[in-house]
Amino acid sequence: MFDDTPLDGEDVTVIGGGFGGLASAAYLADAGADVTVLEQNERLGGAANLIEEDGFRFDTGPSWYLMPDVFERFFGHFGRSPEEYYDLERLDPHYRVFYADSDPQPEKGSPYSDEIDADCDWVSTTPDLDQCRDIFAAYEDGGGETFEEYLDTAEYSYDVGMEHFVYEDRSRFRDMLDRDVARAGRGLSLLGSMQEHVESYFEEPKLQQLLQYTLVFLGGSPHNTPGLYNLMAHVDYNLGVYYPEGGMYSVVEAMVGLGEELGVEYRTGRTVTDIQDTTTGVALQTTAGRHRTDVAVANANPAYVERELLSPAKRDHEPDYWDDKTYAPSAIMYYFGIEGDVGPLAHHSLVFPDDWDPHFESIFEEPAWPEDPAYYLSVPSKTDDTVAPEGHHAVVILVPIAPGLDDDGETRERYREKILGELAENVGVDLRDRIVFERSACVSEYRSQYNYPQGTALGLAHTLRQTGPLRPSHRAANFEDLYYVGSYTNPGIGVPMTLISGQHVAEAVVEDRTRSGMAARLPRVVKGRF
Repeated sequence: MFDDTPLDGEDVTVIGGGFGGLASAAYLADAGADVTVLEQNERLGGAANLIEEDGFRFDTGPSWYLMPDVFERFFGHFGRSPEEYYDLERLDPHYRVFYADSDPQPEKGSPYSDEIDADCDWVSTTPDLDQCRDIFAAYEDGGGETFEEYLDTAEYSYDVGMEHFVYEDRSRFRDMLDRDVARAGRGLSLLGSMQEHVESYFEEPKLQQLLQYTLVFLGGSPHNTPGLYNLMAHVDYNLGVYYPEGGMYSVVEAMVGLGEELGVEYRTGRTVTDIQDTTTGVALQTTAGRHRTDVAVANANPAYVERELLSPAKRDHEPDYWDDKTYAPSAIMYYFGIEGDVGPLAHHSLVFPDDWDPHFESIFEEPAWPEDPAYYLSVPSKTDDTVAPEGHHAVVILVPIAPGLDDDGETRERYREKILGELAENVGVDLRDRIVFERSACVSEYRSQYNYPQGTALGLAHTLRQTGPLRPSHRAANFEDLYYVGSYTNPGIGVPMTLISGQHVAEAVVEDRTRSGMAARLPRVVKGRF
């Protein structure tokens, strides 16, 4: 809640109803603006959407609820809490990792006998840090103590990174010219890669994989993601992995409900086809007619906006500028309704090959369909019996692939058979004769349905050259009243980051309108807030 409404009387239109768009709409409405969200699809959420059919319910986008403190902070800005909108359950195990190789596991012992299975070759990560410590100790001499040291470093990186580089919007180089930032950055791994950072602690490849699997969800690899992202270990092990009842779309519904309470108007089935600068504000051409607004905030990605919606004079970059960016992986997604049991699969499961470097090379260096892939499985019906009929499970399989790959029907079917065969061989779960519902999505859908460049599923990768002020700005340089929000801007990829991006862009709008004398002066009541 705010003591003042600096945007009182201003019309703001948010283009796109993904997490970033919904968050920015809430912040802007709370600042007094009359906010309208235009969404091209019939249901809000963007790529974070739903498949509901034959008694099954699948999240089509994010499925991990991480960094619960960020969600609490977001709802807390409006005097609410997540619990007012959805129920949360901490998962146990957080996730299970299957190793698709024949290397022997360490001998089992009572401290970790429930977390390491020698026959199926899997490891479970649980909320019990002592048990997690024992897992690391089982794989490497001194691994338990080293794990504790690594977590201490990760917690420091998280606390400093969030306070100085995430909650504070530093999307411009001048924002980095701060003594506090320089002082805080001294203890962070800002330049080296995650691979270099992790292998300075652990030699065992399996342990290195356990500490780096989240990089896939950040859109990077161990070799191109800055060591600063060791903070994800704190997110993973200390903060925990949760599940909102009904799935991640419950969070979308909660944010829509919050927006409605704040006065946000949502209009679905409205595609914006043109954005023009006028003497009286911004003119949007939509499939439902012309729409005038004082300010436009694009939750659509800036590559698409510049290439397709702006005149050449209003673009910040030439069209081919975006071709040289490093995009996060796309994915081949399978949504299966399964009859019967799914064996040792947990709510979240990951399958890793012995050497996953070739898979990352096939994404970032020589784009190709991976021969020996790492992949992720989500089985929310292990936790929530409302997402599948009785006696069935909802199973989602995600294989990260390079954006821009050819994903014709023959290729997708061939890869479907490959993954299902490997799942049966490496995990011992054969789904092939028990599939009663099936959908898929790949590069083509991400490109056509969401206008994502090259069909990426996530956005711009978190490489060293695409982090902080090197990501696209919230402000369009050549279009005074146009702003950007979401995973292509700061702080970056992931639902928590896009919620924070919503605050950042709202602060930018308020600052700019205040400076121009078009809104009342912004009170600074609490650091990090309006």
